[in-house]
Amino acid sequence: MNAHEIDYEVFGEEMQYVEIELDPNEGVVAEAGALMMMDEGIKMDTILGDGSSKDNSFMGKIFGAGKRLITGESLFMTAFYNTVPGKKKLSFASPYPGKIIPIDLNYFKGKFICQKDAFLCAAKGVSIGIEFSRKLGRGFFGGEGFIMQKLEGDGMAFVHAGGTTAVRYLNAGERLKVDTGCIIGFESTVDYNIEFVGGIKNTLFGGEGLYFATLTGPGTVYIQSLPFSRLASRVFAAAPQSGNKQRGEGSILGGLGNLLDGDNSF
Repeated sequence: MNAHEIDYEVFGEEMQYVEIELDPNEGVVAEAGALMMMDEGIKMDTILGDGSSKDNSFMGKIFGAGKRLITGESLFMTAFYNTVPGKKKLSFASPYPGKIIPIDLNYFKGKFICQKDAFLCAAKGVSIGIEFSRKLGRGFFGGEGFIMQKLEGDGMAFVHAGGTTAVRYLNAGERLKVDTGCIIGFESTVDYNIEFVGGIKNTLFGGEGLYFATLTGPGTVYIQSLPFSRLASRVFAAAPQSGNKQRGEGSILGGLGNLLDGDNSF
């Protein structure tokens, strides 16, 4: 194996974390800020790109880091190594409520495609790159633009999803329509495209957006019930607005109370 062979265990329900056990000289790479805790004896190192062994030259590292910039991530990732005898453990936490999904890249023939902010951490040696869409419809309306993340190698990777996770295996030619934000990822054999919802009433009043993502088998797809964008929009909508006097959602007066005290804003 090119990637380090790591042991792991996922803890928790709504706010999960993954605990990874490293043998001497084993390592993992993670997004900056994902670390929760680690044992004494683990060395932390900031690296350009993902640290995979595809191209260890300086220009190769710069190119790999540049690909991360395109996906909206930082140039740098953090690598963690066990530098002492004996097994050591470290943990990485979910950024928001949801599930941590272990992805064995051997099971997916060495390649898994996921949305660009789903990656959490992976065994050292796994390559975290980009997947360009060649389809204009998917690029303009797919929610993820032309670019998704591509995980390649023969080790373990961990991605994060919001809410509850659904896993579906699609047979050859079988199609599944999904809200564009609800896709976590899929194996490389799955075809991903965009389909117009259709119908004037659906378009204007349906509330589900103008486009569906269509996933066509064969292959396994992962779906999330609560995309972060949906969670953020609900929090923003419920947050007190500047200058407003809020009485809480349980108030009997609600918006009427604002009128009674002279505040005409809702």
